[in-house]
Amino acid sequence: MMRAIKILCLVALVLGCSTVWGLDFGQELKKALKEEVQQKIAPSSGDAQGGNLLSGLGGISQEEEIAIGRQIAGNLLGASPLVKDKRLQKYVNNVGRWVASQSERPDLPWHFGVIESSDVNAFAAPGGYIFLTRGLYRMLTNEAELAGVLAHEVGHVIRQHHLKILQQSRLLDMGSKLIAKQVGDNNAAQKLIGSGAEVVARALDKNAEFEADRIAVVLSTRAGYDVFAFPEVLQQIGHFAKDDGSVALLFKTHPHPDDRLEKLGLAMGDRFDAVNGQTLEKRFYRLKP
Repeated sequence: MMRAIKILCLVALVLGCSTVWGLDFGQELKKALKEEVQQKIAPSSGDAQGGNLLSGLGGISQEEEIAIGRQIAGNLLGASPLVKDKRLQKYVNNVGRWVASQSERPDLPWHFGVIESSDVNAFAAPGGYIFLTRGLYRMLTNEAELAGVLAHEVGHVIRQHHLKILQQSRLLDMGSKLIAKQVGDNNAAQKLIGSGAEVVARALDKNAEFEADRIAVVLSTRAGYDVFAFPEVLQQIGHFAKDDGSVALLFKTHPHPDDRLEKLGLAMGDRFDAVNGQTLEKRFYRLKP
């Protein structure tokens, strides 16, 4: 009941304004979800993960998708390198891969990282390359919130949102087998894809963001995390002033957090009231000042 009240209040506010370390995730988190609860929260064919996730982009193989993502990720890291903290990067990869294993594409070679940027943002590239900024990581307060953020980006990858943008902008010919040769040639791939930051930061369709939000809740909940952690992240971001430079790009490329929370609240309804996930605040890796 309290959970139901919490999400209703959240919606009311916005309407008004691959082996893990230490404790085994499989044992410590999966026990939070009983079989009947998993069945209850599993989306229908019209929901976030319904349908065939690989049905779209004809002519492009998974190998080609990964090669494109690798090129984009390399370009992005050339502009904003990874934070020099091996324990942080290992931790984020462990959490991210556990969340991604709950999706319909657990076989992708998933890579996660925190990049040096004071902005509040996160990015996904095709093939399973996902990054969040130091600024966003510092804003998080527990592992469940981190899982929700990473799950949102996993949603973009499994739905191939950025590949569709490349296709629509004619940067990729999805029906051409020549792409296999192009992504194998670094210079040709560079010309084909352009700036990695440009691609991953490009505004997606609003419905793609709303869809990734729904996927974030489903995947993080399947992984055993608190259902309301990701909505709480959106609420925190919504508190930033519109002219705050740290969220300028995020606000430019995403619907406002208020709109996202409203859509997410309506989609969730009372379907998650019986789920008691974990936040794991004590295990959350804290960045050094």
